Amino acid sequence: MLSHRLTLVVLLLMGHLSVQASDRPNVLLIVIDDLNNDLGAYGHNLVQSPNIDRLAASGVRYERAYSQSPMCTPSRSSFLTGLYPDQTGIIAHGSHTRLTPHFRDHIPGVTTLPQLFREQGWFSARVGKIYHQGVPSQIGTPGGDDPASWDVTVNPIGIDKLDESGIQSWNEEAMLKRSFGGTLSWQAVGRDGDHTDYHVATGAIELMQEHHPAKTGEPFFLGVGFYRPHTPFVAPQKYFDLYPLEDIKPYIMPANDRNDIPEIGLTDRKGQLGLTVAQRKVVIQAYYAAISFMDAQVGRVLDTLDELGLADSTIVVFVSDHGYELGQHDLWQKGSLFEGSARIPMIIRAPGMKAAGKTAGSPVEMVDIYRTLTDLAGIDAPDYVEGNSLRPTLDDADAVVRTSALSSILSRVKGSEGQFAFHKIRGHSIRTERYRYTEWGGGLYGAELYDHKNDPEELTNLADKTSLEGTRIQLKWMLDDRIAEASSRVRSIE
Repeated sequence: MLSHRLTLVVLLLMGHLSVQASDRPNVLLIVIDDLNNDLGAYGHNLVQSPNIDRLAASGVRYERAYSQSPMCTPSRSSFLTGLYPDQTGIIAHGSHTRLTPHFRDHIPGVTTLPQLFREQGWFSARVGKIYHQGVPSQIGTPGGDDPASWDVTVNPIGIDKLDESGIQSWNEEAMLKRSFGGTLSWQAVGRDGDHTDYHVATGAIELMQEHHPAKTGEPFFLGVGFYRPHTPFVAPQKYFDLYPLEDIKPYIMPANDRNDIPEIGLTDRKGQLGLTVAQRKVVIQAYYAAISFMDAQVGRVLDTLDELGLADSTIVVFVSDHGYELGQHDLWQKGSLFEGSARIPMIIRAPGMKAAGKTAGSPVEMVDIYRTLTDLAGIDAPDYVEGNSLRPTLDDADAVVRTSALSSILSRVKGSEGQFAFHKIRGHSIRTERYRYTEWGGGLYGAELYDHKNDPEELTNLADKTSLEGTRIQLKWMLDDRIAEASSRVRSIE
């Protein structure tokens, strides 16, 4: 213990000198699985997320940040390559294609974000889920990792995967098959130290200690991927106890909410339509328990960053791969083009920033992360990388780097024989500061227009409202331009 403390003191002193001598910041990229904006930092009055909240208090919180796809594989493939889903070739999750796709199959010569930092002299490491991994099936394995991105990878596994005997669900088929990744399911089990996400944080802590720039002479790029709150919602019982069922007030949609929504936009999952109030409370309790458990592990990583004297020389990005519905439009989980699935929490903290503790209100995209990090680190991104640097917002949270955010999904429509034809219909949606406009199959299968100034819950589809025809046309033109931009051929990739 004494030796460890002496080493820590030496590293702190050396780290301070290293920060003064080097302009190459470390990067700590924290990626969460299936996290929506139900966090204290985003104004939620029930969820306890003190560590994420304190990161927001020292960074810029993005109020209107959006994923390029409300599904894991397309989203992660997009922001880690700095390309839109149509450009990566990954427009669907594995469940839609029967195979788990990989962007290297389509653009083998692409340079990913961590790969670029690795090539530029950063030590690059991953702990947990950064690229796609099936949860819970691939916990403890590399899943769909990208070996070219990393010097070191760590694949933790814990009780949440090793002991699934107590998992509960109302989905009888899931219970019979013991398959819980795509259905509402939960379990209270073990102590913090037993769980995969605890081991993820421990792995990150050890890597920061072992690869402290003062010790190695090189900065690090560390991807830390937490698995919760992805289903099944698993956490120790004490986190469930934070949310007594009587304190949970589930969202109940208005009776006619779905009447003006195109059928293709209602991504219902089997066994999840029409849950009772009591069932909703159980689901929400478990989801929030998983968030608070994950938050505690994020706190351990941030504490270590402080203890090692690295907070002032490290860029921290906190982001989820997409949002998550908890009953809005009677939808649950992910996969829609509504605000609940497309919107994400995103926080960035960087050395020397002037807007610490501020909120950026203009739309931003996950694809902006690539150019933001290269800009802050002083390295050049490949010419083909999309997105805009968010660096201006770190000095002035009111700065506008884009006027709309684009999200898309491969949709399901029944064929002539009642079979799903997953490859036929695409949905595209843009979010401006005021409006959301969505088209299905270029509008042939329906359109949606929501005015967030007067209708933040997206309850009234205004696409057919005559008085807003001019607004709809302008948004359609904007959407067409964004689709063209996001599907343009990727050049300069060998």
